[in-house]
This record gives sequence, C-alpha cells and structure tokens, in this order.
Amino acid sequence: MNGTKKSDSPQRHKGHKEDNYTQKRDRNRSGGTIVFHTETAKSRANELSQLIIGAAIEVHRELGPGLLESAYEVCLIHELELRGLRVERQLDLPVLYKNVSLDCAYRIDLLVEELVVVEVKAVDKLDPIHDAQVLTYLRLSKRWLGLLMNFNVPVLKTGLKRLVWDPTRDRFGPRV
Repeated sequence: MNGTKKSDSPQRHKGHKEDNYTQKRDRNRSGGTIVFHTETAKSRANELSQLIIGAAIEVHRELGPGLLESAYEVCLIHELELRGLRVERQLDLPVLYKNVSLDCAYRIDLLVEELVVVEVKAVDKLDPIHDAQVLTYLRLSKRWLGLLMNFNVPVLKTGLKRLVWDPTRDRFGPRV
C-alpha cells in the first residue's frame, strides 16, 4: 500500500457527504450490539407502528386511493407530525462495502422516531419485490420494524404489511 494505515471507521467515497443517518447509525453502535434490536426498542417500535398505522388510515380516509406516492408521503408526514412524532424523509441509506460507505441510491421513504422504517407505495398490488425492498432497508439500517403501505387500495387495511428483520436469522447476519 502507500504507507497509510487503514482506518477502522468507514471511509466515504469522493463526493459523499456525511449524512445524518450515517452519523446517527455510527453513534448508536454499542459493543457489537444493535441498539435498535433491544427489547425496549422493539416495544417502542410496536407502539409507534400503531400510531403510524392510525395516521395512515386517517390520510387514506381523507384522500382515498389514486394519488401519487409523493402526495401520500407528504400528507403522512404532516399527520405524524401533528401527532408529535419525529419523521425523517427520503433518508440516504449508504451501503458499507469493504469498509467504504457508498451511495447506491437507496432511500428510506420515512424513518419515524429513528426506529420504524415506512415505505409508501401507490401501486396496483404489492409484490414480493416490495417486501424485499423493505427488508433490505431494515438490514442496511439495522432497524427491526418496517411498515409497507400501499395507498392505492379501497380499504387501507388491505394495503398494509408489517415486516421484521431478525439479524440472527438473516443469512448475511448482522453487519456491525
């Protein structure tokens, strides 16, 4: 090599800005334990999921099906904020490859209270690829709970999916 010592912390490729997600993720590591998978975090995520689903039902009740994803996303953020929840939108989700953080254009639609990943859709029907997308976001972000919401349905209940990532059962395991 060129005589420089390889750092233990992830390097950023040229032009990659340090985003809020990466800073929070790196701060939230604790001795190899994924802090988003503690019983306390799981309990809070479960509580939040009920609040998020309630907010989504309210948005769907007001707007109905047929709008663009972006409209539902903005309205859901507004509804969640009215309920006192912190929401981050279109969060960059880098991939850590060989100790380098690379921007691969992954974006979490919503991250609620830093715990629950929400993927908003407005499609004819949910397909397995949508489940895989949410599970990928959960794995890359080290989060436990994700909600997949398809607003293009007559009754929102039929467009909701709750997905959980268990690092102990993932064939790739936890990447800490």
